[in-house]
Amino acid sequence: MISEKIGDGAQVLLRKIISFLIFLHIRPNHLTFIGFLMSIVVAYIFATGQFKLAGVMLIVAGLFDMVDGMVARKLGEVTPFGAFFDSIMDRYSDLVMYLGLVIYYGQAGRNNYVVLVGIVMMGSVLTSYARARAECLIPKCKVGFLERPERIVLLLIGSFYFMDPILWVIAVISNWTVVHRILYTRAELKGKRSVVNWVENEG
Repeated sequence: MISEKIGDGAQVLLRKIISFLIFLHIRPNHLTFIGFLMSIVVAYIFATGQFKLAGVMLIVAGLFDMVDGMVARKLGEVTPFGAFFDSIMDRYSDLVMYLGLVIYYGQAGRNNYVVLVGIVMMGSVLTSYARARAECLIPKCKVGFLERPERIVLLLIGSFYFMDPILWVIAVISNWTVVHRILYTRAELKGKRSVVNWVENEG
């Protein structure tokens, strides 16, 4: 009951925010770009080591990332370019935030964590790339445990509590997601070839 009331309250607040943004004539792509600019702010704060403040700003950046699609649907402005632009800005946002962590750990002389954040960056980018590339070959490749929303939630947990173990979690699971998608795509393509061979033999 309490969780339902919280959910309803959040929906009411979101609707008010969306109505206000529409009243200001802010377009969905503008909101996407503002979200990216907010991620630069998050990166700067990460670099200075103020993780809790970075977590607060990450929530604000996530709000823009959430409402751009809602505003687009409300205005009837859902377009292929909007989806493409949103995806590109998401990748930039992820990388720039991790860059802030690279600077923080580099300044602290913790080179092992500089390398770890680099591995996190690779896993984060390749998770989406593996899916996009796979779906050029097969209908769907939405497998794996760690996509962008889950990574953002983990970064929030790390910001408010302790970042070091969270980075290990993201590094391992995001790169395993990439491996999972490679294996899944291979299996799907092999299965497709098997069906084709069977049809040809039967024919």
